[in-house]
Amino acid sequence: MARVEGYLNEINFTDGSLVKKGQALFVIQPEPYLEKLKAAEANVVIQKAIYAYSQSEYDRQQHMYKQNATSLNNVEKWLAKTEESQGAIAEALANKVIAEINYSYTHVVAPFDGRIGRHLVDSGNLVGNGVATNLATLEQIDPIYAYFNLNELDLIKLRAAAKANGFKPSDITKIPVFVKLQNEKTFKHRGKLDFANTGLNASTGTLEFRALLNNADYTLLPGLFVEVRIPVTHPKKTLTVPDAAVLYDQIGPYVLTVDAENIVQLKRVELGSANQGKQPITKGLTEQDDVIISGLQFATPGNLVQPQESA
Repeated sequence: MARVEGYLNEINFTDGSLVKKGQALFVIQPEPYLEKLKAAEANVVIQKAIYAYSQSEYDRQQHMYKQNATSLNNVEKWLAKTEESQGAIAEALANKVIAEINYSYTHVVAPFDGRIGRHLVDSGNLVGNGVATNLATLEQIDPIYAYFNLNELDLIKLRAAAKANGFKPSDITKIPVFVKLQNEKTFKHRGKLDFANTGLNASTGTLEFRALLNNADYTLLPGLFVEVRIPVTHPKKTLTVPDAAVLYDQIGPYVLTVDAENIVQLKRVELGSANQGKQPITKGLTEQDDVIISGLQFATPGNLVQPQESA
């Protein structure tokens, strides 16, 4: 972003490259601002000299007044000039700082490590003419933020789990977050919760969260769609069946099993959260049950079948 007016002299990066914090990116006609800085520095010297003379004269007038060689009016006049000079020095120093800031703006550097896009203004063009000019876009890649939303029910579960584990609002960064890309099968990118919004969005019924993830290999890019998982309980062994093995009717989910006599049985089940094509069964099945996972169209509860072990 160009924060001073001038002609763009230099572009010191390759479009689309990785840049480091403090790396020079652009140079905007620094000469006028350098001269203003020199003038401001010179004015500081002048004001200090004026103050030194005023202080010396005030001291002399005080000494003369004690000897009845000058008037009280002269003493007070030089006291005022001394104090005025002190104010002038403070003003000159402030103007010097402003000049230093404006001069620093002529050399645009990267504020953080990241990847920079293409330059939006070519060398030789006037920038910052009345308004700030966008010169390029720099994206932070490592670490990287992932924004996501939780619906009201999942939010209640997360808050309950955090409370059960003794988490306080200040412990938000201790809550782990796992992320996977669309072409990945596991949530192998680990991060931590970084931010939670103050309230639910009334139009969507969701709360916005932000996760912070290490991204040293630059696998994650800004704008990518990811799936986010936040563990709310400790891992435990759970029976799972393929999604296709779970059927539904007006009562709810069920599976078809085969008993010892090869008779089809209907068993009502309770489900957990599906994951990678598998349905966790939290209630209704045991490890000894043989579940029908294919050929369901030929299986009717109470009928005899000839089951085959799946590969």
